Amino acid sequence: MSNTKTLTAEALRGFSGSETWYRHSLNRKVLYTEGAQYLAEHGGAYWLLDAIAIPQAHVNAVAAEAFQVWTLTVNLDSTALLTCDDGNGRIVYEQSIPFTDFPLPEVKLYFCDNVIMLPGEY
Repeated sequence: MSNTKTLTAEALRGFSGSETWYRHSLNRKVLYTEGAQYLAEHGGAYWLLDAIAIPQAHVNAVAAEAFQVWTLTVNLDSTALLTCDDGNGRIVYEQSIPFTDFPLPEVKLYFCDNVIMLPGEY
């Protein structure tokens, strides 16, 4: 298995809709789309799907939001910040990531109806 990250923002923009859904292994109520699967596989970021799925079951402020925008912002020192907002910019959750080799400086995912998806798949 190659350890090379091959994720590009351009590739992520190519996803619209999803015909295949995957069930999250830790939070079985959460599904994710082909685009989210592609992001996790090509960006080495299954941990990112975990970081979105797990708070759905354990953080009331997150679970209370029917529509969520998750933004991962990667800093030059390989730290990152993951935020969840309500779609109107009001942050309801944030998590500091002490190290990541995620290949993009920023990525957004949506969570709606128990599904993690790329914005283009909404």
